Amino acid sequence: MRYAYLGPEGTFTEAAVASLKPPADAVAVPFPSVGAALSAVRTGQAERGVVPMESSVEGIVTATVDDLTAGSGLRIHAETRLPIAFALLTAAGTALGDVKAVGGHPQAQAQCRRWLSAHLPHAEWVPQASNGEAARQVAAGRLDAALAGEFAAGKYGLSVLAGDVHDNGNAVTRFVVVAPESEAAPAPTSTDRTSVAAFLTDDHAGALMEILTEFAVRGINLSTIQSRPTGDALGSYFFFIDCEGHIHDARVGEAMMGLRRVCAEVRFLGSYPRCDGRRTHVRPGTSDAEFAAAAAWLARLRDGHG
Repeated sequence: MRYAYLGPEGTFTEAAVASLKPPADAVAVPFPSVGAALSAVRTGQAERGVVPMESSVEGIVTATVDDLTAGSGLRIHAETRLPIAFALLTAAGTALGDVKAVGGHPQAQAQCRRWLSAHLPHAEWVPQASNGEAARQVAAGRLDAALAGEFAAGKYGLSVLAGDVHDNGNAVTRFVVVAPESEAAPAPTSTDRTSVAAFLTDDHAGALMEILTEFAVRGINLSTIQSRPTGDALGSYFFFIDCEGHIHDARVGEAMMGLRRVCAEVRFLGSYPRCDGRRTHVRPGTSDAEFAAAAAWLARLRDGHG
């Protein structure tokens, strides 16, 4: 089993792969970008892909959401999450005053903004594809410092110049595991999450309300909803949505049908177990048994036996 992940070595995504406890013979293969890791699964270079999906500080990771939505052939099969703690990594002997250029993933800068402003106000920010890549650039002498996890220091022979440089000590990032869509989806567990992308038919008053209503009337709680541009034209958007439940749950399945009626397109990205194990709250009147009973009642009416 090959796991493609956002590399190089020393990224939080590599740590996320390890947290999944893959089989002993599994191989973690680094790729230079989210898109490259997902493409590896599409082309058969890897059986699984692990990429960041959502930060508790900065929200969804747009590179992941946009690639999963725009591409095809993949489904989310699992998720995991890690606490995120940043350190400032440098070559041995570097002092804080020597740091003129700092690199890292854009989300790292966002999560360390106040610390950088207070301690390195004049340092140039150099965005990198990943925090591991920033550490690698420091080791190669192309950057003065990197924002990365402390564990990356040992991989690249760097020193921790400053630890806990993040602004939020409770930061967490959710990572998803993707697989080819030809593989069967994970079975319902009562602790599931479903991810979809809903494309507006046109921009009109109440368009978002129409989408939200399909979930609300069936008692489905949303954990994420965010608009993203389609890239087709200004004002053209889709909504990325995470909701509680599994597509095999009657209420979620009917919500998907409702979305299909009111949206130009609906792309199902996967139903999978939540990593926090939180059970889905089923509101009275929305259980599978109650949907089945209502369908049977309607059938009797149509047959003239109601």
